[in-house]
Parts: sequence; C-alpha cells; structure tokens
Amino acid sequence: MSIWIVLKLIGSLALLMYGMKSMSESLQKMAGPQLRHVLQAMTTNRFTGMFTGAFVTAAVQSSTATTVMTVSFVNAGLLTLAQAISIIMGANIGTTFTAWIMSTGFTFNITDLVWPAFFIGLLLIYSKTRRIIGDFLFGVSFLLLGLGTLKMTGTDMHLEQISAVTDFFKSFEDGYLSYFIFLFIGGVMTVCVQSSAAVMAITMTLCATGVMPIYLGIALVMGENIGTTVTSNIAAMTANTQARRAAFAHMFFNIFGVVWIMFIFRSFTDMVCSFVGYNPEHPNPMLLPFVLATFHTSFNVINTMILIWFIPQIEKIACKIITSPRTQEEEEEDFRLHFIQTGLMDTPELSLLEAQKEICNFADRTQRMYGLSCELLEEKDDTAFVKLFSRVEKYEQISDNMEIEIAKYLDQVSDLHLSDETKAKIRAMMREISEIESVGDSCYNIARTINRLHSSKEVFTEEQLNHAHQMLSLTNDALTQMNILMKGRKDYLNANRNFNIEIEINNFRDQLKEQNINDLGDHKYSYAIGSIYIDLINECEKLGDYVINVVEARMGIKQRD
Repeated sequence: MSIWIVLKLIGSLALLMYGMKSMSESLQKMAGPQLRHVLQAMTTNRFTGMFTGAFVTAAVQSSTATTVMTVSFVNAGLLTLAQAISIIMGANIGTTFTAWIMSTGFTFNITDLVWPAFFIGLLLIYSKTRRIIGDFLFGVSFLLLGLGTLKMTGTDMHLEQISAVTDFFKSFEDGYLSYFIFLFIGGVMTVCVQSSAAVMAITMTLCATGVMPIYLGIALVMGENIGTTVTSNIAAMTANTQARRAAFAHMFFNIFGVVWIMFIFRSFTDMVCSFVGYNPEHPNPMLLPFVLATFHTSFNVINTMILIWFIPQIEKIACKIITSPRTQEEEEEDFRLHFIQTGLMDTPELSLLEAQKEICNFADRTQRMYGLSCELLEEKDDTAFVKLFSRVEKYEQISDNMEIEIAKYLDQVSDLHLSDETKAKIRAMMREISEIESVGDSCYNIARTINRLHSSKEVFTEEQLNHAHQMLSLTNDALTQMNILMKGRKDYLNANRNFNIEIEINNFRDQLKEQNINDLGDHKYSYAIGSIYIDLINECEKLGDYVINVVEARMGIKQRD
C-alpha cells in the first residue's frame, strides 16, 4: 500500500468531516432562531418531543446541535428533563438520515454531482443575501467529494486482495466475542475522531469492498452509537447537574438498546438484510451500505418505541445517579457560568444561544440580588442583618465577574466568520450585560443605603416606610418585566409595559422628593433620615433607568444620549 493511497484515505475522511460540519453550520444559520422556537413549542408530550428532535436533527444534520439546544432549555427551566429526554430520543432517529446520505453515495459515482454544486456555491457566496446557501452547497460538495474519494480509494486499495487484511477479519470467529470486540472498537474510534459520521463512512467502505463481514460491520455501528454518547458525557462533566443528567439519559438510551439487540443480534441482522434484499450466503457488497443504514435506522426507531413509554423512569434513574452536590442557595451564590463554561459551540448561532441564556441567567441573579437588598429593610436583628448584607456583597462580586466572563466569551465569538446580523446581535448583547451589571451596582447601592439606616440606629417613619415599599415594589415590577422580555421571542416582544412602569417610577420619585422637602420643613423627621430616605428613592429611580437601558438593548432600540 503506497503512502499516496494512505494520504488520500486520510484526506478524504478530513473532507467528509469538514463537509458535514460546514453543511450543519450553514443549515443552522439558515434556520436561525426558528429551531429554538420549534424545540420550545413542539414538546407538549413525549411523542411531539420525539418527532421534534428527529425533525430538527435531520434538518441541521447534527444531533450535537439538537442536544446542546435541548440541554440549554433544561438549564433555563424552559423544558423539563423528561421533555429533553424525548427530544434526545428523536435526535437519535434524526441522525440516521446521515447514514442514508452516505449509503446513496456508494451506489454511483457521486462526485459527478460535486462540480456543478461547487460552481453554483461559488456564485452564491459572493451574493450578500444568499451567502449562507452558498456555504451550504460548499459543505454538501465537500461531503460528497470526501465520500466519493473515500469510496474510490477503498476500491483502489484492493483490500480484498491483501491477505493480511482478509486474514485479520477471518481471524474473528462468527460469535459474540467478536461482536463485542468490534463494538468496543467502534466506540473507541468514535471517541477518538469525535465523529460518528466518519466512523460510519469507514465501516461502509470496509463492507463495500467485501473484506468486512456484515455482522462485524453492524457491531461497529452499535459501538458508534455508544461512542457518540461518551463524547457528550465528557463535555457535560464540567456543566451543571441537569446537563449531566441529560447526557447520562442519552448514554442510557443507547447502551440499553445495544444490550437488548445483542440478545437477538443474528436474527435481527438477518431480518434487516431481508428488508434490503441482501443474502449473506451470496453477498452483494454494493448492498452492504444500505444494510448498515437500514440497521442504524431500525435500531434507533425500535429502541425509541420501547423506551419512550419509560421516560419518567429514565428521569428518576438519571436524578438518582447524577445527584446535586449542593443546595439551591449554594448554587445561586457560587460564581459559576451555567451555559458557556465549556467553550465555544460548533457554530456562532449555537454560541450566541448559549450567551443569550447566560445573559438571562445574569438578569435573574440580579433580580435575586435586588430581593435580598429589599429584605434588609425588614431585618432588625444585627447578626442576621450582617449575614444578609454579606450575601448582597457576594452577589455584587458575582455580577462583576459574570459581566467580564460573558464579555470575554462574546469577544471570542466575534473573532469567528460572522454575518452582519450576527455582529449586530453581539453588539446588543455587549450592551445588555453592561446595563445589567449597572442594575447590580444599583442593587448594591440600595443595600448600602439601608445599611446606613441600620447603622444609624434610627428608623423611617411609618409613612416613609410605606412609600419606600411602594417604590421598591414598582422597581421589582420593572425587573420582572425586564426578565420576561429577556426570555421572550424578539419578534413578539412588547416593551410598553416596561416604559409605563418607568414613567410611574419617575412620577412617584418626583412626588416623594417634593413631599420630603415639605416634611423636613414640618420637622416630621431629622435631615439625616430624610437624606437616607431620598437616597433610597433616587437609587430605585436609577435602577429603573438601567432596566430601561437593558430593555432597549434587547429590543434593538438605539441608546439614548
């Protein structure tokens, strides 16, 4: 075997993997945020969730993309773990579409389709409005070129004439020990190359050349199913509890399928062969890629039909095995990014999804910080007050750190090849995190103002206290509406409620300032108490302004002077 053929083999695999990645990225860009909305909207029960996972994965040609989006929604509380499991089951079915694309490539000289696609793609790339379609065509072309070159290289190698290769496969007896060995090899190969599609292409090539028996090829395919879940579990090791549970459920699903299929391995494989018209006694190597694709689809469909009825039980198993090491309060008060801690995603679209979820988490934490600041006004016990104030200070540090880390992540994303629309999204997100951090600063200033009151050993009058509670309640309404807006679909957003609350806050602030002057003139309380009181009211009004700035950034409204 010449070094040239080996280089062609490696290069064709690299082309195939790059083409698959490029095609998946461009499909995700074309679909845009609609994919996320489909995942959210079409999961009313386990069956719609399964069909949604299958449809989205087949559409974007990436089960990883579907799984990442699903886990993000689980972490954000938009999907339950049970809904996520049904989507992941569907993703296992959707990913089998890739095997059918590859099997088709082994039936004729598929590279004939590549050159016109390259030419059309090149023309579209230079079109500003159709550039993504051009990227998609280039991805498909690279995929088909890699597949066609792999097929031709496998033929040119004449593996069936190399005694060392044929003797290697003949050395494995037709029994379960051999099946388990190749199952293990398939899993290890998938983990090493980080692509089940590449391992599937190698398996089809070996089977199509006639050197690998169909039973060993199918054992490799089952190993690929387990190997791809190992990758997701490794990636989830540094993620939060729900992400690890979703990854575990994915592994459980595939391992369970492999276990039951091994009990009926020969009979099930013979049944699949009969579907395709392949006779192991009189083998036709050209049909073997279709046998592998049919097995892959049948295995995942039947496995899903069995396990979809046991989703609650799988959820319980995942929760029992993957336990949360800390209480919710400890999780909240520990600086830990939930969505972007594992690095950039495969595409800018997914990276921005992760960043947006992290920004929503940032905004939620800020409102929790505000709630703690408000509690200080009611706390009379010195020890409890100091402990509560320390928690607010810790939240302030978290707020500063989150702004820096999210900004760093967005800066990394901005270094990628981005469309003008994506660049605009990043600028808006940068503005959002800056304003949310200002909201956090304002929350801390409210806590410091109340701390001044507590240290002075004086108290607000009953009227001041009532007015302060009214202002704090209005400000909390503003934060609540801000967080609703942050999590909503941009094309359905309506900020009128936010602007109305801001007007109420401003008017109430003006009214209280004027009343404060009159009350000081009537000697209802000391100037020191009046000063702390107005500082608290003014800080609430400032916080309301920052909230409006966040809303405007989310809505894409130009920043006010």
